Amino acid sequence: MAPKITDFVEDAGAPGIIAGIGAVILAPVVIPVVAGVGKPIAKSLIKGGLVLYEKSKGAFAELGETWEDMVAEARAELAESKQLPAVEAADNISDNGA
Repeated sequence: MAPKITDFVEDAGAPGIIAGIGAVILAPVVIPVVAGVGKPIAKSLIKGGLVLYEKSKGAFAELGETWEDMVAEARAELAESKQLPAVEAADNISDNGA
């Protein structure tokens, strides 16, 4: 059987009925107040998120530059280490030949 409205009324009791009627009556007043309070809070959260995003964007750019510098230094060291054996070999040949 489908539930009847009287079943809900009996289950809710007097406090439930009063709360339901109060909610229906106050909804047009309460909803705009909650929306009015919620909007500034939401805007504040959005602004905070944007500030955090901008700061993190700068930090990530700096981190990227640091990373690129380290990679360039590592490549330079690798290139230098590849040249050293040839230079050392040339030095050894000139030292032995002299």
